[in-house]
Amino acid sequence: MTDQSLQSILDQSGDIVDLLRNQQVGPNVYPGVPGEYSNWRSEQIAWAQTAVLFNQSFHMVDLEVSGPDAFAMLNYLGINSFKGFVPDRAKQFVPVTPDGYVIGDVILFYLEENRFNLVGRAPTIEWVEYHAATGDWDVTVERDERTAVRPDPENRKNYRFQLQGPNAMAVLEVAMGETPPDLKFFHMARIRIAGVEVRALRHGMAGQPGYELFGPWKDYDTVRNALIAAGKDHGLTLVGGRTYSSNTLESGWIPSPLPAIYTGEALKPYREWLKANSYEAKASIGGSFVPDSIEGYYLTPWDLGYGPFVKFDHDFIGREALERMAGQPQRKKVTLALDNADVMRVISSALQKGERAKYMEFPSAVYSMHPYDAVLKDGKTVGLSTWIGYSANEGKMLALAMVEPDFAEPGTEVSLLWGEPNGGTRKPTVEPHVQTEIKAIVSPVPYSEVARDSYAEGWRTKQTA
Repeated sequence: MTDQSLQSILDQSGDIVDLLRNQQVGPNVYPGVPGEYSNWRSEQIAWAQTAVLFNQSFHMVDLEVSGPDAFAMLNYLGINSFKGFVPDRAKQFVPVTPDGYVIGDVILFYLEENRFNLVGRAPTIEWVEYHAATGDWDVTVERDERTAVRPDPENRKNYRFQLQGPNAMAVLEVAMGETPPDLKFFHMARIRIAGVEVRALRHGMAGQPGYELFGPWKDYDTVRNALIAAGKDHGLTLVGGRTYSSNTLESGWIPSPLPAIYTGEALKPYREWLKANSYEAKASIGGSFVPDSIEGYYLTPWDLGYGPFVKFDHDFIGREALERMAGQPQRKKVTLALDNADVMRVISSALQKGERAKYMEFPSAVYSMHPYDAVLKDGKTVGLSTWIGYSANEGKMLALAMVEPDFAEPGTEVSLLWGEPNGGTRKPTVEPHVQTEIKAIVSPVPYSEVARDSYAEGWRTKQTA
């Protein structure tokens, strides 16, 4: 019996939407760290007021791409321009399908000549692996799998930490024993901590300045312990997996686009290449938005706020489709600030017998790998919400969404349709419930004022909607 592929699973399912909405998989997990080190409220507040240490060593996939054609292949697979892209730089790398819909995004590190590293969720990693395996490229790829699905969880190639917050630079200075390098956003340098070399990327995740620090796994304990000791007098707080999944609400990054690869004859060879245990075959969809076909879940770069990344200065997969889309009206990414009274009504319904709203977890209320809730105006769907949770810094339940241009002005009143139709799907994270509307105010993205004012030019910067 031959191994099943994603394509064979889809052929057997009949209805792709029904298949993915009823997958027996909940939201992505964050292994390797406790759910909370202290409590998620204090951990959230720390990234805004002092400093936090995110441990990213376990939940993401790493893919090293090397060889004479590495630069050319990655340039061909991404919507991003590679002009001026040189070693010791990084960028958010976004590939799309031939029809122009997003497959995913990762951080692309240019480590040295002919050597790159991609870090993030599996869909983009697998797209790159596929083209390396099937295309006429002189490249080598090496995958370092995330902890949750590897047989040797304590034997990764690299550690990866994120040092964030107003006191991050002070912590790093103590750990280094000297003034940290003054790097531009997404630039890298080599530094030393506790006697070992560390690669440092100037980055930001929770709306605050910071560094991503990485190096060989053998140095994991050395670097982590040195950072914790250095942060003792600067309010450094360790962040658990429960808190980590909520940090994006303030910075405005949508981490959950469904990879747009489930249909289309051009992508059939790719679906036949993907195995039955691939991310795409296991992906779950949740929420109130249920389109007639799986294509209704596909997103464009503009939906995700990646319009500034689209550059037609090179040939890439999906270029012609994006050129056609570029002149059309686009949905705009926004933050939805949910109405406090309506949120309390949803939460309090759990304290009664009879009909209840979908349970709203804190701080992240996401209950599937790919959440899609309908955004309504006068009963009509005018957008999609794709991430939801609570910010202790803002004292609000927030949702990241994309809405039609006529409804994207800050201050516009809309509603989020919370809960799944017909009492809910068969996902284990879904209990019987009734749908209900939650009033919301369209707000800027990023929601955090610090993020809007401090991030580099791109999707994060001073977008009012």
